[in-house]
Amino acid sequence: MIDTDWIKQIIESLGYWGIAFLMFLENLFPPIPSELIMPLAGYTSNLPGAKLNVIGVFFAGLLGSVLGALVWYYPGKILGEKRLRAWADKYGKWLSISSKDITKAKRWFDQQGGKAVFIGRLVPGVRTLISVPAGISNMHLLPFLIYSTLGSAAWVGLLTYAGYALGSQYELVDKYLAPVSKIVLAVLVLAFVVWVMKRRRKNRRK
Repeated sequence: MIDTDWIKQIIESLGYWGIAFLMFLENLFPPIPSELIMPLAGYTSNLPGAKLNVIGVFFAGLLGSVLGALVWYYPGKILGEKRLRAWADKYGKWLSISSKDITKAKRWFDQQGGKAVFIGRLVPGVRTLISVPAGISNMHLLPFLIYSTLGSAAWVGLLTYAGYALGSQYELVDKYLAPVSKIVLAVLVLAFVVWVMKRRRKNRRK
């Protein structure tokens, strides 16, 4: 279990801004878990004489989450498909990735669009990464913000309410969700490894 004392100190000293700051960092550094930040904040808002209220906690967490998503959106947008295609042609052979694969990935995201962003913001381990293909695909900022906000609102709202309802047992949220995050990441890594192996076998047959 991650030590929550420093999270508590930031929330107590900075209030809503501290919650927004922590959720912003969570999007930059996934090891900082929203599964602890928001339940703790929700629990804090339910304490007797609390200076924070649960609605304010929710919107603070939502603000930080959406701002954090933008940080990963712009690098993908700035690099763009052409640079990634050039990189794939030059270095992608080590992973059996070609410029055609980049084009196919972009085409898939173009087809899924907002649905991919919305669902991605709800999946632990994918929440941060989903912003990158959105930027690469030149998804317009407004739709990206709308779908990111909707997905983030559902996630942040669930965690906030869980902490508010569970009270002093708010850490149970992380206890049960942390394994889910690890499983999702493991499945993604495994899928990537299998895909690379299939690509290499296919290339060898040619």
